[in-house]
Amino acid sequence: MKTVLNYINGQWREDIATEYLDVINPASQEVLARTPLCAASVVDEAARAAATAYPAWRNTPPADRIQPLFKLKMLMETHLDELARTITLENGKIYSESVGEMRRAIENVEVACGIPTLMMGDILEDVAAGIDEFMIRQPVGVVATIAPFNFPGMIPFWYLPYALACGNTYIVKPSERVPLTMMKVFELIEQCGFPPGVVNMVHGGVDVVNAILDHPTIRGVTFVGSTAVAKHVYSRASAHGKRVQAQGGAKNPTIILPDAEVDMTTKIIADSAFGCAGQRCLATSLVFTVGKADEIFIPALAEAAHNRVTGFGLDDGVQMGPVITHAAKTRIEGLIGKGIAEGAEVVVDGRGKTVGGYEGGSFVHPTLLCGLNPHGEMMRTEIFGPVLGMVHLDTVEDAIALVNSGQYGNMACLFTSSGAAARKFRHDADAGNIGINIGVAAPMAYFPFSGWKDSFFGTLHGQGKHAVEFFTQTKVVVERWPKDWSRQF
Repeated sequence: MKTVLNYINGQWREDIATEYLDVINPASQEVLARTPLCAASVVDEAARAAATAYPAWRNTPPADRIQPLFKLKMLMETHLDELARTITLENGKIYSESVGEMRRAIENVEVACGIPTLMMGDILEDVAAGIDEFMIRQPVGVVATIAPFNFPGMIPFWYLPYALACGNTYIVKPSERVPLTMMKVFELIEQCGFPPGVVNMVHGGVDVVNAILDHPTIRGVTFVGSTAVAKHVYSRASAHGKRVQAQGGAKNPTIILPDAEVDMTTKIIADSAFGCAGQRCLATSLVFTVGKADEIFIPALAEAAHNRVTGFGLDDGVQMGPVITHAAKTRIEGLIGKGIAEGAEVVVDGRGKTVGGYEGGSFVHPTLLCGLNPHGEMMRTEIFGPVLGMVHLDTVEDAIALVNSGQYGNMACLFTSSGAAARKFRHDADAGNIGINIGVAAPMAYFPFSGWKDSFFGTLHGQGKHAVEFFTQTKVVVERWPKDWSRQF
């Protein structure tokens, strides 16, 4: 059985653990490898290696720091198929979704390669007579990312290229359920010419996570996952004086007005709700129909849900893969039952179905529930599965009020042909990522991946200029020289 390796100080290491977790193909239940749930000591070793490498890496000119990233971008392009297939095998999403995920990762490397410009400070001459003042950006030090299972290739790249380009040294802890994608990425990183200790990878569970949060050498932490864990990461790491970005859960609502274009809206919402088996923080999980929109879109979305082909993500024609584990499947089906108990009508039921040839897989088929109780658990709970709930409202004002009543604020979307309604929505909706006739409002790499309320803890987000600000600290210099400077020569 293949055991996942740590990568510390430029060396691959098989660290012995007392406990291991099987890496399982969610569709076939084949065991692909095993992840060591390492002791906290591996974090200390990685942090010490990163701290040792930091002074020289910090003092490397930015134009030189990005040269390994240029190489990494080219290698990721060359190995795109292999990386995407690995994501599908260990995560379950379909191949085209895995390719799209890696394209977003590559896009972040491209943006980070502009760091000589992105890190520029500001200068003002003669703030007072003969005095100049300027601000420069310098790296923070050793930083770390705790990554989730749902985007094993993309999410670490919201942070990794920016941290390295800014002059920090870096530790990544992949999800113990899907470590193989990062293993392959690090095989490429090893070819790029980063000095030993600049970029490291450790594997483990809760003990390793807490060791990252507590370690005195690690000065910044990024995290993506559930809100409960995001709160833990934020509070524990910030209590030690660390910078923290902690992306939490979501319950993303979409409003459909009666003037929305039917075919486009139906396809986009179905892709948002059921793409990646609903296991993404920008999945549409609630639809609020306004006026007569329910008469059109309930049957349209029901047909889309019913016709979506579910199966193994590398098979031809498959449109949706399994959820990550049998435990996730059980939880999701239980929440569907909870929604029904609260009064919802099951229009399309995805429970209790199998896929031919993959009868043991953790499949939940697309599910559509109508008439959700606006005060029920299904309105509040992040399902993280292919389940779409619908509520009908009389006015767009009522719909926006219901959007804003939720505890999360990751994304909110509106489908309409009205510019006035779109402007009102984007101004009034309490969410960090807004979509207008867009089902997955995922920012491009040069914009921050935003999030409000219980969807985010911190001040600066991943990607783009926010990432540069997070991974640098500002230094302001006020400078005066003697008036008769020629006397020194």
